Amino acid sequence: MEGMELAHSLLLNEEACSQLGEVQKAEFIFEWLRYLEKLLLATSRNDIREKQKTLVEQLLSLLNSSPGPPTRKLLAKNLAILYSIGDTFSVYETINKCNDLIRSKDDSPSYLPTKLAAVVCLGSLYKKLGRILGNTFTDTVGNILKAMKSAESQGRYEIMLSLQNILNGLGAAAIPCHRDIYKAARSCLTDRSMAVRCAAAKCLLELQNEAVFMWSTDLDSVATLCFKSFEGSNYDVRISVSKLLGTVLAKAVMCVHPGAAASRQNIRKISLEEVLELLGTGFLRGSSGFLRASGDMLKGTSSVSRDVRVGITQAYVVFISALGGAWLERNFAAFLSHVLSLVSQSYSKTAQAQIDAVCCRRCVSFILRATIGGLLGEKAQIAAAKDICQAIWKQKKVIDAVVTDGNLETRLGSTDIAASQHMLVCALQELGNLIHSLSTTAAPLLQDSSAGILDCVISVLLHPSMSVRLAAAWCLHCIAVALPSYLTPLLDRCIERLTVLKSSPEAVSGFSFAVTALLGAVKHCPLGIPHGKGKIIMALAEDLLCSAAQNSRLSAQRTQAGWLLIASLMTLGPAVVSHHLARVLLLWKCVFPVSPKDIEIEKSRGDSFTWQVTLEGRAGALCAIKSFISHCGELLTEEVIQRLLPPLPCAIDLLTQLTSILKTYGSPLKTPSVVYRQRLYELLILLPPKTYEGSLCALLRELAADLTASDIQVAASTFLLPPLCHQDDLLILSPLLQETDHRFIEEQLLLGSSIACGSLEYDPYSIYENEVEGDSVPKPLPPTLSILSSAAKLFGVVCAHVDGAQRLLILEQLLDSIKHTKGARQQVVQLHVISSLSRFLKYMAGSKESLSPEELRRPALTLLMGALESPSPLLRCAAAEAWARLAQVVDDGAFTAGLAQVSFDRLKSAREVITKTGHSLALGSLYRYLGGINSSQHLNSCVGILHTLSQDNTSPDMQTWALHSLSLIIDSAGPLYHMHVEPTLSLIIMLLLNVPPTHAEVHQSLGRCLNALITTLGPELQGNRILISTLRTSCLLGCAVMQDNPDCLVQAQAISCLQQLHMFAPRHVNLSSLVCCLCVNLCSPYLLLRRAVLACLRQLVQREAAEVSEHAVLLAKHDREELIPDANIGEVGLEGALLTLLDKETDRSLCHDIKETLNHMLTSMAVEKLSFWLRLCKDVLAASADFTAVTCVDTLQEEEGDKGDDASVLTTRNEKSHPFTNPRWTTRVFAAECVCRIINQCENADSTHFDIALAQEMKKRDSRSDFLVLHLADLIRMAFMAATDHSEQLRLSGLETLLVVIRRFATIPEPEFPGHVILEQYQANVGAALRPAFTPETPPDVTAKACQVCSAWIASGVVSDLNDLRRVHQLLVSSLTKIQAGKEALSNLYNESASTMEILAVLKAWAEVYIIAVERQKKCKQPLKTTTCSDESGRNGSFSSDGLLDLIHTDLGTLSRLWLAALQDFALLTLPSEFASQLPVEGGAFYTAETGENAKFHYDNSWALILHAAALWLTSTGFVVAEQDEGASNLSRPVTPTSMCQGSSSEAVKSPEDVYTDRFHLILGISVEFLCSLRSDATMESITACLHALQALLDVPWPRSKIGSDQDLGIELLNVLHRVILTRESPSIQLASLEVVRQIICAAQEHVKEKRRSAEVDDGAAEKETLPEFGEGKDTGGLVPGKSLVFATLELCVCILVRQLPDLNPKLTGSPGVIATKPRLLSEDGSRLVSAALVILSELPAVCSPEGSISILPTILYLTIGVLRETAVKLPGGQLSSTVAASLQALKGILSSPLARAEKSHTAWTELLRSALTTVLDCWDPVDGTHHELDEVSLLTAVTVFILSTSPEVTTIPCLQKRCIEKFKATLEMKDPMVQIKTYQLLLSIFQYPNPAISYPYIYSLASAIVEKLQEIDKRKPEDTTELQIFQEGIKVLEALVTVAEEKHRSQLVACLLPILISFLLDENALGSATSIMRNLHDFALQNLMQIGPQYSSVFKSLMASSPALKARLEAAIKGNQESVKIRISTSKHTKNPGKNSSIQLKTTFL
Repeated sequence: MEGMELAHSLLLNEEACSQLGEVQKAEFIFEWLRYLEKLLLATSRNDIREKQKTLVEQLLSLLNSSPGPPTRKLLAKNLAILYSIGDTFSVYETINKCNDLIRSKDDSPSYLPTKLAAVVCLGSLYKKLGRILGNTFTDTVGNILKAMKSAESQGRYEIMLSLQNILNGLGAAAIPCHRDIYKAARSCLTDRSMAVRCAAAKCLLELQNEAVFMWSTDLDSVATLCFKSFEGSNYDVRISVSKLLGTVLAKAVMCVHPGAAASRQNIRKISLEEVLELLGTGFLRGSSGFLRASGDMLKGTSSVSRDVRVGITQAYVVFISALGGAWLERNFAAFLSHVLSLVSQSYSKTAQAQIDAVCCRRCVSFILRATIGGLLGEKAQIAAAKDICQAIWKQKKVIDAVVTDGNLETRLGSTDIAASQHMLVCALQELGNLIHSLSTTAAPLLQDSSAGILDCVISVLLHPSMSVRLAAAWCLHCIAVALPSYLTPLLDRCIERLTVLKSSPEAVSGFSFAVTALLGAVKHCPLGIPHGKGKIIMALAEDLLCSAAQNSRLSAQRTQAGWLLIASLMTLGPAVVSHHLARVLLLWKCVFPVSPKDIEIEKSRGDSFTWQVTLEGRAGALCAIKSFISHCGELLTEEVIQRLLPPLPCAIDLLTQLTSILKTYGSPLKTPSVVYRQRLYELLILLPPKTYEGSLCALLRELAADLTASDIQVAASTFLLPPLCHQDDLLILSPLLQETDHRFIEEQLLLGSSIACGSLEYDPYSIYENEVEGDSVPKPLPPTLSILSSAAKLFGVVCAHVDGAQRLLILEQLLDSIKHTKGARQQVVQLHVISSLSRFLKYMAGSKESLSPEELRRPALTLLMGALESPSPLLRCAAAEAWARLAQVVDDGAFTAGLAQVSFDRLKSAREVITKTGHSLALGSLYRYLGGINSSQHLNSCVGILHTLSQDNTSPDMQTWALHSLSLIIDSAGPLYHMHVEPTLSLIIMLLLNVPPTHAEVHQSLGRCLNALITTLGPELQGNRILISTLRTSCLLGCAVMQDNPDCLVQAQAISCLQQLHMFAPRHVNLSSLVCCLCVNLCSPYLLLRRAVLACLRQLVQREAAEVSEHAVLLAKHDREELIPDANIGEVGLEGALLTLLDKETDRSLCHDIKETLNHMLTSMAVEKLSFWLRLCKDVLAASADFTAVTCVDTLQEEEGDKGDDASVLTTRNEKSHPFTNPRWTTRVFAAECVCRIINQCENADSTHFDIALAQEMKKRDSRSDFLVLHLADLIRMAFMAATDHSEQLRLSGLETLLVVIRRFATIPEPEFPGHVILEQYQANVGAALRPAFTPETPPDVTAKACQVCSAWIASGVVSDLNDLRRVHQLLVSSLTKIQAGKEALSNLYNESASTMEILAVLKAWAEVYIIAVERQKKCKQPLKTTTCSDESGRNGSFSSDGLLDLIHTDLGTLSRLWLAALQDFALLTLPSEFASQLPVEGGAFYTAETGENAKFHYDNSWALILHAAALWLTSTGFVVAEQDEGASNLSRPVTPTSMCQGSSSEAVKSPEDVYTDRFHLILGISVEFLCSLRSDATMESITACLHALQALLDVPWPRSKIGSDQDLGIELLNVLHRVILTRESPSIQLASLEVVRQIICAAQEHVKEKRRSAEVDDGAAEKETLPEFGEGKDTGGLVPGKSLVFATLELCVCILVRQLPDLNPKLTGSPGVIATKPRLLSEDGSRLVSAALVILSELPAVCSPEGSISILPTILYLTIGVLRETAVKLPGGQLSSTVAASLQALKGILSSPLARAEKSHTAWTELLRSALTTVLDCWDPVDGTHHELDEVSLLTAVTVFILSTSPEVTTIPCLQKRCIEKFKATLEMKDPMVQIKTYQLLLSIFQYPNPAISYPYIYSLASAIVEKLQEIDKRKPEDTTELQIFQEGIKVLEALVTVAEEKHRSQLVACLLPILISFLLDENALGSATSIMRNLHDFALQNLMQIGPQYSSVFKSLMASSPALKARLEAAIKGNQESVKIRISTSKHTKNPGKNSSIQLKTTFL
């Protein structure tokens, strides 16, 4: 790397430079110049002046050393910068030196680079320094122009560019030289070198800025010159010259001449008409001048060459674009009539003229599309559509006049019709495209009756010319795709006209085309058409076919129409076609004769006309079957194939007879027979070859004859071969094959001038196919051409299936046919043969077969060798591809090596370039297909040869092909290539620095090589080794050279190389210069360059979006003039520029990349640049507001007069100008989607975005911070604008945005109005946005979305006032009314599944609202048992406890019925396919049988909420509403259990019991079916809704009894829930599942209780012993897995517990016993799950029989105690964690179970409970020193629960009792006050236990200790509240003891208690100064004394008497604060009560 570091200095390091080799030296100098350019701009002026002299000398010496093109350009740039910063005095010397160099007489090639460098330097100096250089320019320009006379093409090229720079620098000062430069440039504009033409065009473009004469006096000659320049031009020339011509003409029209009056010539203003006339003349007559052309036209031979026409077409577009959209709007009518007149004038009668007309039409369509589609906004486009419509009416009138004239034979008439036909085709196609691109925003256009668009188009369907009828049909197709609501009415109208006008040939043809085109539109319209249409069309088609023979005038049209309809019917897919298949097959069978004999008879019978009709019919039938196979593949069963086959042999037979039939009947049959052949071939390609095995040989002969027929003069290479060449190879053939923005017109240049380009009239059947790109018309090629590609394709298939001998024979035959032809014909035949051979090899390779007999290889090789050396580059390319495929198919190493050797030999020996190019590509292809021939020796020879060839600078073609081949080898060789990387890289750099820029194709191949090398090096490029960094520098240098190349495709290569480098070595790529390059090319006119730019941007923003964005904005600020004005980066940032580009761009893949790039930028930056992004989206959306403002104001004003101000907020226009002018609807949709993404990003970023109080506070602190909630008004406004637009797609996006806003912001409170939320102020806006979606004409998908928003709005609880809520509620009510009639009532514009979607959306919305209403009612009922909720007036906040329910109540009867019906439908649709036969024939309530498949999707989306709502409704009725009572009137009647049995007499069919059972099973069945096989895409919403529905169901007794009594059902449910818990991690789902489990267990308990009770009632008299055992486990206690409810529940609970607490699993801990581990706190969710599981466990014993309970008890106890042990964490304040509380609760439940005392289980339970208590006690004792972690209070409470809840014999056995007492003793001694308090509380409960056997031992052991502790307190006074509390609790225990004690001991206890109490009393002095604690203590003691004294008066008195001190203290205290005591006692009663309650909380909970 040392070398390149040395280049980084201000002066050139000549010493380092002189030591380097040739290539390194050039590289070194270039690197220095690159560095110098940056350095000069950064260095101070003084430093530069110091070294200026040396620098100039160094630069000039480099000038003399023959620098290469990139070097001379940089050199010149640096000189200019140097002089512009430093001193300028020596600049004249430099200029003179350059001029001397140019004058030099030395003409040797080695001196040429120096001359060129001098020319470039002059250009650069004048450009930078301009007028500073004074008058030297006249000499310079003279000198340069003189040099041009003798210059070769490179010289002319550089001189033109240099003159452009001189003109640029001098501006108006250069006027004296303008004429001379103009003359020189004129000659260069028609130069034979294309690069020179481009340069001349650039020079003239610069010249016209100042040279007025170019767009005034010399305008005609400039135009003629440009026309000449187009002749024989390439794409680049057409782009440059059309830009020149268009700009000059636009200038002429717009010109405002500065000082025109003063100047010598008086410039006349040129009118638009003249300019258009000028262009039109060129378009029609070319550059040949008028006289000669008119002579030719009389002879009928004139044809303007296509490249001239294409060039002028592009000039038209440049011309109009330069004048701008506003100008076009004003002058549209004149422009349209001129452009349409171009096609009508170009018409004459010859066949060539028809071909010409098709091409002209294409050009005119392009002009219209590029201008109307590219420049006009949506409003202007609608106006344009009306103008086009007027033009169509005008033509229609002309034709009507001619047609009604009656005498059609008059010459004039037919010319008029013929001339008008092309105008009409162009107008109709543009009208179609326009409406297609406007989509639903075109609705106002079609509703405008004055324009009459539909009538206009339909009227033209009767035009005499077929191409016009087809164009009108296509226009209808576009209208239907754009506006799906018109599809069905149009279809009906056309079918009706077709039926009525069946006797007019034009009508039959025109309307059948229209119906066909409309059917083709159905697949683009998701809402479809009614199913019944298929039947009507089928009937119509049959009728047409059957009546075809009745009238010979109509037979051809009717036959064609019938088959067309059938073929297009097939595109509707299997669902429709299956119903008509039998009839189609029957028609198919009848079209063909039955046997070969019949064909013979046919031949002898017919005449020319009947044969025409017959062939038309058979071709149509073939087409219909082809359409069937390609669109209804799934109907193609074995049986159907068998029915398809019989006619095939006859069809092929007829094929073989066609030649003889043609001979008999002559030329009228020529086209029909070609069409028939082509249709048959196309069908056979689709069928498996085994279906026509018998006819293979006959077919092969026919195909061979077709491919080598004698009458083909078409050079069809351009469409036959590209599909066979590899995509990458096409790049080297011709830029014409590349994708460009002008592809649509450039395509025709690919075909020879005698071939028509594709057009609809060549194949009417293509009108329904959907393979077309975007919105463009299908462009089938003429049948003579398309048959060739079908034949070649079929040849490949057939040849692969015949035996070897046949193959050999046919290949020999093909070889002969090539040998026998001469000249151009030979090339054509060779081409066909090669393409069919390629197809054959491709097919073989695809089916993995190998090519057997050796003999086959010889003819194949001979054929390919010939093609590899053919003069046609495409043929060579295809042959190279086939050459490699041959090796692939033979699959033999030796053979492959042989092939390579052949190429080596030819490359060494051959002289001619053509041979070398072919074989060099063959080598590359071999590598590509065989993944490299794994020998390095072979690779060496390949690379060696290609290196040599690519240095052959005499032939750029050779270099291009060799380098391309080399790039393939680099790609395929992979790591093997590493040893060649260095030499190859230095070769590439050398060529990049030396190949002249005029050879762009060589540079493109070099770019591909560099790209391949970078990929090969890959991540190694990051390394620091010297070798790697040298390679990396070379790569970067290569990229820099390519970036400076004038050719756009080379620049695209440079960008993709830099993209690769950035991926592998990001640190080494200069991001700012790369971003600069990308921004400059963002709006390049070259599609491939724009694609490269966006692919690169997309990659960059994934890693560093913010940096890229900053660089772009900085660049826009600094280099204003460099940026193309289209990209307004300075104002709207890179993001805004991309949005603008997205709006203008039409290329699909590019639009996709732009969206991806913007999405990445949004993801990484939207939160930081929130205001910026929201402003962008708002500007895009607001730009459409004026379009819709009218409609918005109306909807808002009509009913919300009072809220007018809200409405005006939404519709006032923003006055400042928009950065986005008229964005299209697609861009607006994207902006609306961006808003949703921004909200999403903010949600992931920070909760402050959704907290207004916090956001406002943060904003105050730092004004730069920005939060989403502050932009809520904007979000609502954007959603509103989008939701009320004309475009349906935008309305959907707007509603989605509104939905997101409601969901995210519904709960945010409004800080200024407590009790309200911030969204509340926008309710008027929400209502206004929703209302338009419920109008009758709104499509169902929009209404469905709006229903979702309505329900979200109501459910969100934003609006608390019922009256306000009614507005939105009313919308839902209106839609409910609409759908009540079921599937029949809804609109019949769309498919039935669309109405299913709408109905379900409405039901789902209602379901959501109902669910919310019920939930709210529950919430209100819980805390407020007493207050009723009806007094809403007082508490507006909680309006809707019942309010919302009341709103819904009225419709509930209807809703419930519809909900249940929908659920029934869903259940039917989810049945497996084997039950299909049992489904109802007519479909369900809301779907029809035929559309069931499509409807499934909509049911899937909505069933879950409907299920939940239905379950809630059934719950609310308790399953007891008889059918007829379902009216709302009876719903509120309370239902008593007895009414369950009263079925209404009218319903004899089903008893109510059966109805409930059905409903119960429906809901249960759907839930279980869904939950047991959860698909991965099942939404959380569905699962939750389903579980909630089950919960609701089990809330009511009746369903519980069902489940309780059916154990299998219960077990199945449990298993399903277990699976849900295993497969779904979400805590909410698991909790909901557990709740259902609990309900199932409750149901089982109820069932067991019920059985026991009834058994006792029945057997009351019998003996107790004989009672059978109920519950699980019966008499044995055994539980059978799979058959046991309890077992299933245990499994499920264990699963939950072990997941949260893995240590509970003995298998995991590795020991059966309990191991003490550190307890841990669970997350909130985890705690909830564990608690729920414990509740279920504690309920289990009640479901078992006594024996059963014994078998499960150990498990339950183990788990419950385990949870206690695992989660007993010490919490502050002595609280218990929620899991501990749950486990204690569960323990209590288990211990107090009646089974513990039942005689059968008593002993076993006692044993087990003792063990459990031991386990709890063991938790304490240090096993391994970890005991201190556990919370003593928890364990102690557990022990207490045992003591108090079990029967005495469990805990009274001495050993256990002793341990328990020890535990209490120990905790009393603990220091922790909270532990002491809790211990006292627990002891209190034990002491008070009524059974002395239990309580006495504790009293004996612990009472004395307690008394001692209390006496201690007497010594040290309590200091804080906890100590006070300890004392109070202790006293309570003592008091309890007093109460419990026997009489004889009581006095002793009171005697202990009183002194302690009295010791706390204070006298009046002390009371004043005491602390609050002491005072509380005083009060407490006094109060207790007052109670105790009276109770035990005798003890009290005796004590007082014996101790005077005590007595005195007591009296003093009582007297001292008698008053205050009264007050305090009264208050303390109040304050203490809550305290008491809270301290006994535990007791009531657990004990």
